Amino acid sequence: MKKNLVIVESPAKAKTIEKFLGKEFSVMSSFGHIRDLKEKEFSVDIEHNFQPIYVVPSDKKKLVGELKKAAAEAEIVWLASDEDREGEAIAWHLLEALSIPEDKTKRIVFHEITQSAILHAIEHPRTIDRNLVDAQQARRVLDRVVGFKLSPILWKKIKPSLSAGRVQSVAVRLIVEREREIQRFVAESSYKVTALFLTKNSNGEDVEIKAELQNRFSTKQEAEVFLQKCVGAEFSVEDISTKPGKKSPAPPFTTSTLQQEAARKLGFSVAQTMRVAQKLYEEGKITYMRTDSVNLSSLALNTAKEEILSLAGEKYWHLRKFQTKTKGAQEAHEAIRPTYMSRHEVEGTSQEKRLYDLIWKRTLASQMSDAEIERTNITIGSPSVSEKFVATGEVITFDGFLRIYTESVDEESAERNETTLLPKVKLHEQLELKKSIAQQRFTQKPARYTEASLVKKLEELGIGRPSTYAPTISTIQNRAYVEKKEIENQPREYTLLTLEKGKIKETTKTDKASVEKGKLSPTDIGMVVNDYLIDNFPNIMNFNFTADVEKQFDEIAEGQSVWTSVIDKFYQKFNVNIEKALKTTGKKVGEREVGIDPKSGKPVFVKIGRYGAVAQIGSATDEEKPLFASLQKGQSIETITLEEVLNLFKLPMDVGEFEGEMLTVAVGRFGPYVKHGKTFVAIPKGEEPLNVTYDRAVELVVAKREADKNKEIKKFEKENIFVLNGRFGPYISYNKKNFKIPKNLLPEELTLEDCQKIINGEPKTKKTRKTSKK
Repeated sequence: MKKNLVIVESPAKAKTIEKFLGKEFSVMSSFGHIRDLKEKEFSVDIEHNFQPIYVVPSDKKKLVGELKKAAAEAEIVWLASDEDREGEAIAWHLLEALSIPEDKTKRIVFHEITQSAILHAIEHPRTIDRNLVDAQQARRVLDRVVGFKLSPILWKKIKPSLSAGRVQSVAVRLIVEREREIQRFVAESSYKVTALFLTKNSNGEDVEIKAELQNRFSTKQEAEVFLQKCVGAEFSVEDISTKPGKKSPAPPFTTSTLQQEAARKLGFSVAQTMRVAQKLYEEGKITYMRTDSVNLSSLALNTAKEEILSLAGEKYWHLRKFQTKTKGAQEAHEAIRPTYMSRHEVEGTSQEKRLYDLIWKRTLASQMSDAEIERTNITIGSPSVSEKFVATGEVITFDGFLRIYTESVDEESAERNETTLLPKVKLHEQLELKKSIAQQRFTQKPARYTEASLVKKLEELGIGRPSTYAPTISTIQNRAYVEKKEIENQPREYTLLTLEKGKIKETTKTDKASVEKGKLSPTDIGMVVNDYLIDNFPNIMNFNFTADVEKQFDEIAEGQSVWTSVIDKFYQKFNVNIEKALKTTGKKVGEREVGIDPKSGKPVFVKIGRYGAVAQIGSATDEEKPLFASLQKGQSIETITLEEVLNLFKLPMDVGEFEGEMLTVAVGRFGPYVKHGKTFVAIPKGEEPLNVTYDRAVELVVAKREADKNKEIKKFEKENIFVLNGRFGPYISYNKKNFKIPKNLLPEELTLEDCQKIINGEPKTKKTRKTSKK
């Protein structure tokens, strides 16, 4: 065995590091944590100062044995897991689980995987930082206490198999509150007035100036009165103001800003961004991707300068040292940046190339000069009207950092003001009013959160840390408290008043229907769980409390607090609420009465059932059993009406016989469908099941038969082997398993023997597909 054993947490990272170390070093991977709390047990000894009970999972026992043997044979064990709290905890667990003597252990950290960084870390080892370990243990134990104590209460009060978590519950609260803001929102209309004025250019040709009225009108009548005043009015230039301005580049990426910008520019989910960034880091292409620091090292600043001077010249370079505003951030850490600024592109997948390009441009732009802008405002008025029109123009006089990179913005903060280059005019110059339009506009409802905007909000509130954003957002979706979906906004009519050639014309137009994509929306379960936790565990759901817990973790990491004391202080108050909730009796929460069934006179309810949201006619105490129906996709127990609920009970609905068997329209677990004998046909998205006629049902059944017929190329029924057409080409189906057909074989010519060879993985010898000669 080699003299030095280096243990990292990732095999990809191990492979990269091994290139930089000599023959005296062996590099092995722990594949993440090798010890953790038991998955299905509480594993926290409350009676003995909240001591965690760690175990080696069964799937890691063989690996731990191999690492233990290698560690015993090595003279020095270098623990080289990541430099954050999670990485420090992995190093400590390795030390404990492998029974390595501390005197033969060295802890090394680096924020980039380059030869110089690795060798520098080897030259400057340290011991394991127990404060960082304790901060990670505190988070792990606190989250286990909250999850294991709250979840059984949710099973009892709402439905089985639910779970709760400290950070995830607050994230769900943000999404629920935004949804209710939208539900309560009432759009208000106003009239925006724009005008086109004519002036002459140096060639005597007419050129247009587009201007907007400074104020808006509340009603159509007010807008019409204003336009009447403009008929025959003489307009002139009353003021021209030109002011220089500048735009400064954004700081280099932190974890949260990378997640936000990758979502806006590349369409990546938060989890996808972290997965790709992890790969880039482990291959030595970028620095560590879990950081809240915007600091750049002297080496990074100097290499960025060299690149800027080479690409654009000295005028474009401007040294900037950004200061991290996040409390608890460590300036010794760096922002996310390329390891080598001279590497403009990288090899890899399309996702890796695009994310690297984003990081490279953002880093370089952060060290570039401001963009210089000239803003011009032209005020246009008339003695006939008191209101003023303003035309705004903007010219970039020096592009600066914009030559490389422009930061995107969220839709809720997007600036929609159009700025254009304005023609030259003189003060007091007379202008001709060509046309003026008063357009009815409506206030916009609050925007639903995207993954990117949710990360931004969590960071603003001080909730979570760089390592927790992605898992939090994944968890709330995996547990069906929140879903990412497309939400269609209905088209809306609006009024246009157009003044042209001295006449005012009124027209009515309709907006196009818009679709919100990738927006986070709470499910019924998410809303019910959120409301119950707010009512019964207000501390857990309090934004300030959750942020304060994060600060306490920071204090533990800095050695200012003892982790068990922090947990004990929290538990004493939390446990009182737990005991109170367990003693509370009464009906399950989340039930809403929507009215009375006109046929039976019984109450109609919507609530959370075992398999999701359901409607119910009658009560459990009635002599007759209650009737139940599942809510359809897009319906919510918060907003569904009595009429919509009663329609659910009209299904299943027979629409007539076809070929001697009844056609039935129904709604199942996966949505609405038509049943004909043993055939089930999904009703296309957007079609209302109650509106499906006999003719439409027959059409769907016949279309399904044709599709099935075309799908089947060949069949060997006795052997249960089928050659089928699939979405990605022909394939063989056998005993519910699919097998790819080699490209050199023609599916329609396959024999039973050919199929069996493909299923058994035998070599392909038969070549029947024609190939062109060179």
